[in-house]
Amino acid sequence: MYDVIVVGAGPAGCTAAKALAENGYKVLLVEKFRMPRYKSCSGVLIKKSMELVKNYFGEAVPEFAMCTPTGNRGMIFTNDVGKEYHFEQEGLNVWRSHFDGWLAEKAKESGAEVRDGVAAFSCTEKDGFVEAGLHGQKNYTERARYVIDCEGVVGALKRKITGEVPGYIITYQTFNQGSIDLDPHYFYAYLQPELSEYDAWFNVKDGLLVFGVSVKDMDKIGHYYGRFITYMEEKHHLQISRQAKEEKWLMPHIRPGCHVDYGVGRILFAGEAAGFLNPMGEGISAGMESGYCAADAVAQNFDNPETVRAAYRQSTENLKSYMQRQWSFVGGMAGTFREME
Repeated sequence: MYDVIVVGAGPAGCTAAKALAENGYKVLLVEKFRMPRYKSCSGVLIKKSMELVKNYFGEAVPEFAMCTPTGNRGMIFTNDVGKEYHFEQEGLNVWRSHFDGWLAEKAKESGAEVRDGVAAFSCTEKDGFVEAGLHGQKNYTERARYVIDCEGVVGALKRKITGEVPGYIITYQTFNQGSIDLDPHYFYAYLQPELSEYDAWFNVKDGLLVFGVSVKDMDKIGHYYGRFITYMEEKHHLQISRQAKEEKWLMPHIRPGCHVDYGVGRILFAGEAAGFLNPMGEGISAGMESGYCAADAVAQNFDNPETVRAAYRQSTENLKSYMQRQWSFVGGMAGTFREME
């Protein structure tokens, strides 16, 4: 029997697995995708994420995980009426596949067993342990005293455990060769309702121009993406010579109050699975911090399962407060998110 099974090898899962393994717990980290896993993401590490990497993993992000321009200098928001807000802050530009792969390798070096290409399809709490149904080349089960679900919003495990169907925001982004009159060292977010149903964005990775829109209705992707590209052509002289690739993803639809689901019994939720997500889809810092807090709650209360979830909730009070303040700030800046103020 494992002490803990961690589901999902993103920032939340890898942080939880490493924290537990390096403290002597027997940990299994499972990831449904083959490593290195890839997630559709801006791949920008804010200053807080960089600090958490050093705190939790003992070193800075390695160069092989970065892309150019390596340094991110902050974010530039355009609100719903076209007013720009500049936020200067040190950051890093990374590829999520390389970054997440490095995090998983660090968890493995600390003693966690890592299995990729293995999906968790069920979790059933028994008398004193959790039985996890896993699927790799075949279906099988593993047992653990606790499970930490870090699959994110795209995972099916939480829905099966709680029966709840979360609200989604659909993201669509393309990578393009071309030119544009914008500084590639910044991440740009556009909150005008005519450009998306949530937000639109632009950044640069290894010379590729990345354009994205998020919607509530998948059928409207083409409409909003076309309007966003036209806007960038007219406003910033965008010229696209070739589209290299396109991708879709899901992220949680954060609602007023920023509800967080900490788990059920011996099963904890962390990262996006719990509901931790900052504005504009910044989930790396929240994922790492909540993953660490979940792991610490288990470690500090291992023989007292009735106190684990309360300890986890208490240790993430500052994280949730930070998230609420960030969403409230965006709500005050743009009418698009006024309900979050």
